[in-house]
Amino acid sequence: MSTHVKRAYRYRFYPTDAQAAELSRTFGCVRKVYNLALAARTEAWARQERVSYNQTSAMLTAWKKTEELAYLNDVSSVPLQQCLRHLQVAFTNFFGKRAKYPCFKSRKKSRRSAEYTSSAFRFRDGKLTLAKMTEPLAVVWSRPLPEGAKPSTVTVSQDSAGRWFVSLLCEDPSVRPLPATGQAVGVDVGLEHLLTLSTGEKSANPRHERRDRVALARQQRRLARKEKGSANRARARLKVAKIHARIADRRRDSLHKLTTRLVRENQTIVIEDLTVRNMVKNHRLARAISDAAWSEFRSMLEYKAQWYGREVIAVDRWFPSSRLCSACNTLRDTMPLNVRTWTCGCGATHDRDVNAAHNLLAAGLAVTVCGAGVRPQRSTPDGRSATKQKPSRREP
Repeated sequence: MSTHVKRAYRYRFYPTDAQAAELSRTFGCVRKVYNLALAARTEAWARQERVSYNQTSAMLTAWKKTEELAYLNDVSSVPLQQCLRHLQVAFTNFFGKRAKYPCFKSRKKSRRSAEYTSSAFRFRDGKLTLAKMTEPLAVVWSRPLPEGAKPSTVTVSQDSAGRWFVSLLCEDPSVRPLPATGQAVGVDVGLEHLLTLSTGEKSANPRHERRDRVALARQQRRLARKEKGSANRARARLKVAKIHARIADRRRDSLHKLTTRLVRENQTIVIEDLTVRNMVKNHRLARAISDAAWSEFRSMLEYKAQWYGREVIAVDRWFPSSRLCSACNTLRDTMPLNVRTWTCGCGATHDRDVNAAHNLLAAGLAVTVCGAGVRPQRSTPDGRSATKQKPSRREP
């Protein structure tokens, strides 16, 4: 039985000079409209008034009639309307205390993108043509779309390395719950080994950033010597961005393979609820933690588990998984990071990471028995903290 999952398929494409110019104009107009609408809503907010999406849409119509902003008529109106909808979502999240106050889009730092709905593009016979364009985009179809798929939205973007991408959102009937298994696994993330499973298996940390660190440092030094605003600086910046893009691509590919295997093989996956944004404040470990991408790993694991009928349980971040003996439940007072193996008073010798994975699994499974304070799928149910409960003893 299909679950009617909407899935985005991302492809790279190579625009002609005319298409690139049209898309660049669209990106600029989208940014301009977003900033104008945000400024109008911010001024209204200062007057203790609220401006709705319909009001900003009426403002857009008025802006197009002015001489100063008449160039907004040169691009498709759909991406401009969509950016107003995105701004409305940002304010909804702000009022719901799920996000900070929306910020203005920067010409240099913000993501260059535009979203087209079905009325602003044509997809026929494997060819995609956007509004205001006469020729289809030269898309590299690296993988097929689902049979009979009809994209509901198309998002065109350009990354900092100058690469063009198109993302097609459509329903994927092939995504359905996998057959249930009785397997459950605890996962401890780290730096020496990226993942350590309660089965004893360890996945080496690829350290993607370290592989290109020398080349990256060389290009960054060259960039620093270039005069600001010059063409040479723009070319040097592009070389730095390409190295960062290559690192990110390798990291994303590795995480996709790991998370897909974990979801396919296990019914329940127990992880630790880490606050990575606080952990990277440690300047000695920030670079390695960022390269490991623990937050991205968790995000991938959660949405894939939701797709395929699996369960991800996040154990409270204060649970002493490393200091707790998985054999006798004795809790050690301290456990420095340089201690990788230790022996408990009961005689059991533990690998630090494997022991932590065992304890995470036991604490995660305890939620179905006594309602310990673990958090499935980032939710926060009421209950006692798992740090105050002893996990069930692991069976030999």
